[in-house]
Amino acid sequence: MNEVLRQEKKFLITAPMMCELSAALAPVMMEDPHNRGMGYPIRSLYFDSLDDRDYQEKEDGVELRRKIRLRCYGPETDFAMLEMKQKQGSMQKKRSLRVSREEALGLARGDYSPLLTHPEPFAAECYGVMNMLCYRPRAVVEYRRRAFIAKENKIRVTFDHSIAATESRFDLFATDLVENAALDPYLAVLEVKYNGFLLGYIKDILRRCDESESSVGKYSLSRAVSKHYTF
Repeated sequence: MNEVLRQEKKFLITAPMMCELSAALAPVMMEDPHNRGMGYPIRSLYFDSLDDRDYQEKEDGVELRRKIRLRCYGPETDFAMLEMKQKQGSMQKKRSLRVSREEALGLARGDYSPLLTHPEPFAAECYGVMNMLCYRPRAVVEYRRRAFIAKENKIRVTFDHSIAATESRFDLFATDLVENAALDPYLAVLEVKYNGFLLGYIKDILRRCDESESSVGKYSLSRAVSKHYTF
């Protein structure tokens, strides 16, 4: 089980600005080793309660809230990460557990018993929460991410684009998943994650984004698709 506690800021930016900022960051930060061209694929299956508690708390701006998801890095991968993100004021706490492809498929069907085979307390916590609150698969979100890393303060800057989603099929590993655009292709989501403080030279590069800070969330975007929102 892996646990991370850090500050996280999000910005809604244009595709041209994503290219400009990526070019500015490349000489001063390390590229994520998984980057290929415009990034690597991420696919997430989000769970929520029967009354959409997590989605509604996000929309209402509740200070302390959580979301639970399964994440993989392409249909061909043989594992997934079960993750719980909890917002605590300005901090984001993320805990994750690696599960096998077979276990992930079981979770996607609403069978959470595979979690009982893991010795980590986090697995038992997820099992309890997801059963007690009747969590069910709600949406799959897929996008490409280009990431930059600085070891100091565990800084990570990511650009997420080509965001698409579906609420009609929850097979995390399907190769023929039919998805709809969840965000205007001209836009991207910039995320800045760090411990303590953001280094000055990175802050200077990203300063032009200050006015576009947003609480945009990919799970919220995926649910908005079916509500015919416009972005």
